[in-house]
Amino acid sequence: MSQTPIHSAPLTRRRFLTLSSASVVAVAATPAWSSALLTSSERKLSFVHTHTAETLSLTYFKDGGYVNGALTRLNHLLRDFRNEASHPIDPALFDILYDLQVRANRDATYEIISGYRSPATNQMLHERSSGVATHSMHMEGRAIDVRLTGFSCKKLQELALSAQRGGVGYYGASNFVHLDTGRVRRW
Repeated sequence: MSQTPIHSAPLTRRRFLTLSSASVVAVAATPAWSSALLTSSERKLSFVHTHTAETLSLTYFKDGGYVNGALTRLNHLLRDFRNEASHPIDPALFDILYDLQVRANRDATYEIISGYRSPATNQMLHERSSGVATHSMHMEGRAIDVRLTGFSCKKLQELALSAQRGGVGYYGASNFVHLDTGRVRRW
């Protein structure tokens, strides 16, 4: 069986620049934080809940997968503290938090303002504030409102916006950042 040789175009200056430009575009289109996820064999997070004073530090990802017991503990911590309702939290949300912590160069604790919200709690909060969406991603376990101890919320918002991975809301007057695993958007 004969094989046809593969010939590529000569590497001229123009072709080199074209290929280099394509490489830069491909790298720029990839979120800057993805390298932290790809190279981390373990991902750890620490939390304190501002309403319940509960704390939790754990490894939620290890040996190529999410740690079931850790996810269960995180689901409990992020429950609706008003009525104790719990819901599975999207693990991608923890990856966002981990990556932001790495990008902030902080091994700090996240202060939880709000995690999961039951429909009843969300409705009550929506009636009190126009800042609470009727169909909030908090009700799906896909959103969290946080601060990173010792780090500016404005800077945390900027890091999250540059990551281009979900919704980012900045609440300067209340000093927290909303993060979610939905489409990329900001407010």
